[in-house]
Amino acid sequence: MAPLPQTSATERQMTESVPVRCPACRREQSFTPPTFPCSCGAPLTLPVLRDGTPEEIGHRTWQDIWVTVDCPSCGRQGHWPQPEFGCGCGAVVRVPVAPVPEASESHQDSEPTPRPAFRPVTIRTARDAVTAAAQYLRWLGFGCLRRPDDPAASGVDLYGKGVVAQVDPTTRPTGLREVECLWLNGLNESAVSVFFSLAGYAKEARARADALHIPLFIMDLTGTPQPVNDPADTLIRCGPPRA
Repeated sequence: MAPLPQTSATERQMTESVPVRCPACRREQSFTPPTFPCSCGAPLTLPVLRDGTPEEIGHRTWQDIWVTVDCPSCGRQGHWPQPEFGCGCGAVVRVPVAPVPEASESHQDSEPTPRPAFRPVTIRTARDAVTAAAQYLRWLGFGCLRRPDDPAASGVDLYGKGVVAQVDPTTRPTGLREVECLWLNGLNESAVSVFFSLAGYAKEARARADALHIPLFIMDLTGTPQPVNDPADTLIRCGPPRA
């Protein structure tokens, strides 16, 4: 079980505890929702449901350990560790969190900002593929793009303001591991993770990206990315998340 984040005395005073009943032993105890730092700098306390039904954790799946929550300060949507605690009876208990309200998605239905026509970069080399991806991200509205000193070690080909991106120029479909590694890098940076591939994506990689809301694009040798999942369509329509 991943440890819950530590909070200061001031933060604990600001965070209201909620009563939670262990589903195994039925003992009621006080639970303080964890607080995380949003990329905007504001503390984000997970909105634990007071009238929710806690669940005993028998085993975890990748999807179960994360929860989607909007920051109340900046409105940015992020994925955070699902709150849980260890009861004195030995059970590990998952505490339910309020679902993201539909209103938080309203900005996705707004009219897109007019953009000039995208000018692709012809791809002849792996470096050209990264250049084409960087140009496309700038066209979408991301700024301050740069390459890390060692892309192979970092698992990221491009960093930018609110975005990390990986470019797979190989002739094999991008696999599950590459998608998950990029998502973890995005989580560490509190940034959108965007993947570009020349050969498409393996079935399990596509399914994981859909579950984690990672935009996937495929590029041909003309250097024009095309969306292959709903998060990519949303990114094209709405642009970068509002800070």
